[in-house]
Amino acid sequence: MALLEVEDLRVSFPVPGSGGDATSSVHAVNGVSLALESGRTLAILGESGSGKSVTAQAVMGILDEPPARVAGSVRLRGRELLTLTPKQRDRVSGEEIGMVFQDAMAALNPVYTVGEQLGELLRVRRGLSRSAARRRAVELVDRVHIPAAKDRVRDYPHQFSGGMRQRIMIALAIALEPDVLIADEPTTALDVTVQAQVMELIAEIQRDSGMALLLITHDLGVVAEVADDVAVMYAGRIVERATVQQVFAGPAHPYTEGLLASMPRIDRRDEELYAIPGAPPNPARLPAGCPFHLRCPRADDVCRATLPVLEPLPDGRASACHHRKELLHVGG
Repeated sequence: MALLEVEDLRVSFPVPGSGGDATSSVHAVNGVSLALESGRTLAILGESGSGKSVTAQAVMGILDEPPARVAGSVRLRGRELLTLTPKQRDRVSGEEIGMVFQDAMAALNPVYTVGEQLGELLRVRRGLSRSAARRRAVELVDRVHIPAAKDRVRDYPHQFSGGMRQRIMIALAIALEPDVLIADEPTTALDVTVQAQVMELIAEIQRDSGMALLLITHDLGVVAEVADDVAVMYAGRIVERATVQQVFAGPAHPYTEGLLASMPRIDRRDEELYAIPGAPPNPARLPAGCPFHLRCPRADDVCRATLPVLEPLPDGRASACHHRKELLHVGG
């Protein structure tokens, strides 16, 4: 049994009608299923608006319901999370599933020192005394490789650089030693060098603790470096699921193929950088058939009329494309 299992997860938000009444819904996540094992990293990959972050927030249990409507199944060690009471779900968040948010400055409280924020978490969740919580806060700040941790815990978020604030977010996320860490675009707005340092820190903590990592990203370079498995999302659905080696060796979906083709390559400096034509569809007005067909070079009448389902392939991966076998044959 996988540590974390998500099955047919669906998340929708009401859309106000002309009179202010909710008359329809926007389906941000449409039937997502995935599994994550201890010690492994699953990357959810896709453009902005594909449903990656909403999926992560639904798994974490931090979507406000209402207005959000969450259905399906999220199981941690076989225990269903979606049927827990709000109080029970709050205990799971942080203690069993931790999360690193993409905007550390917005996630941290600007009027409290980082030591106070770490200490409060430890006092409320672990029952530590004020002095014990402070000592543990210093240990956590030191654990994420911030120099002079004993002094820095007295500093406020604005006194840290972007990379250091993200390290503080990681310290908060691992403070209660969760089994699963969700990292939602953890390197957004950081320069390349700092991105590498943050991802190496997360990988180091994962190696030491054996926790599972659910990585939300649009960065294929990060995926290649740290992921074991990949789930590619488009228009709220998973369109390809495979190991990272399978994805980079030969994708089984045209969208994945387009993402890979858009990566800068050092051996093709003179070529114009490829871009997938068009833009992702509006989730409130998805086209008939395959939602990618308006941007897909392989689209035909079947694609325009029939929604492909995610089906397993002989090599163990899964693809939601009518031309999946053709793509694998070409890739091979």
